Parts: sequence; C-alpha cells; structure tokens
Amino acid sequence: MITALVQIKLPAPARREEVVAAFEASAPNYRGTPGLLRKYYLFDGVDRVGGFYLWRDRESAAAVHTPAWLKQVGERYGSIADISYFEVPVVVDNGAEQDQDKGTD
Repeated sequence: MITALVQIKLPAPARREEVVAAFEASAPNYRGTPGLLRKYYLFDGVDRVGGFYLWRDRESAAAVHTPAWLKQVGERYGSIADISYFEVPVVVDNGAEQDQDKGTD
C-alpha cells in the first residue's frame, strides 16, 4: 500500500463551512476510483487543507495525481499542492479490531 499526503496552503484563512462544502463537492469525483482504498479530507481550521489518500499501489496514485490534476487543484484552492508519498509497511487499525471484538462474546 501507498499513502499520499497532499497539503495546500490557502491564500487566506477560510471558514470551516466553505471548506467542508468544497470537500463535499469533490468527494463524488473519488468514489469508485481504481486503486483508491480511502481518502481523508484535511483542514487545519485556518488556512491549510489537504487530503490523506490510501492507495493500493503507486501506479494508482500516479494515475490520479497527474500534472493536470495538480493544475486543477491549484486553480480551485489558489495555491500549488505539495504531495508526499509513503510506503505503508505496517498498519494498526484499532477500529477494525474493535469491530472484530464485538463478535467474540
């Protein structure tokens, strides 16, 4: 698995309602995306937004995070996105473990 951390510094502080509306508008674009396991939308509460993506592999991430995608994101948010990719060699998923524990009474 691969994660991608996308961070975007907004040109000015933003209200949470505006940021959430923008996220909700873009979420359908990612539903059903090949290789995308999960996406978390990020907001620091002031002027930084982004996404944390969990991809099946690097090729799937590269198929979405293209130069055209970067341009589109930059135009939408008024700033260039910074992307960092990481291999995921170990996962701790407490939510999944708790779900499994519910069935062990």
